[in-house]
Amino acid sequence: MQRKASAEWKGNLKEGKGTVSSTSGVLTNTPYSFTTRFENTAGTNPEELIAAAHAACFSMALSGQLGGANLTPESIRTTATLTMEKLDAGWTITAVHLDVVAKVPGASTEAFNAAAQNAKAGCPVSKVLNATITLDAKLG
Repeated sequence: MQRKASAEWKGNLKEGKGTVSSTSGVLTNTPYSFTTRFENTAGTNPEELIAAAHAACFSMALSGQLGGANLTPESIRTTATLTMEKLDAGWTITAVHLDVVAKVPGASTEAFNAAAQNAKAGCPVSKVLNATITLDAKLG
């Protein structure tokens, strides 16, 4: 299985502009820039897209783990907060914190926490990130 996305950048780093697109069409010439990445200008950036991918991947992984324990989630809400810091080696994604609230009828706290920890470790996006990944998971 392969998935594709592309980006195009025009101009210098600070004043230039870029777009990102995916073959699915979900992203089509979606703009990004220095200010959407390093300042608080509205718009997307690579790190936001990684956070979104991590939240989505983890939610699906948790659903799979719960299914393996014969539990069916009613809902799983995951927020991924990505931290990027300027280190001696340059800008680096150093951490991602996952906040999860799930409604899982019949789940014990122990079974849910085990599924959440297994999902955090097994999620393909977690595996690709060279960052500290933390998790707060709650049944709600």
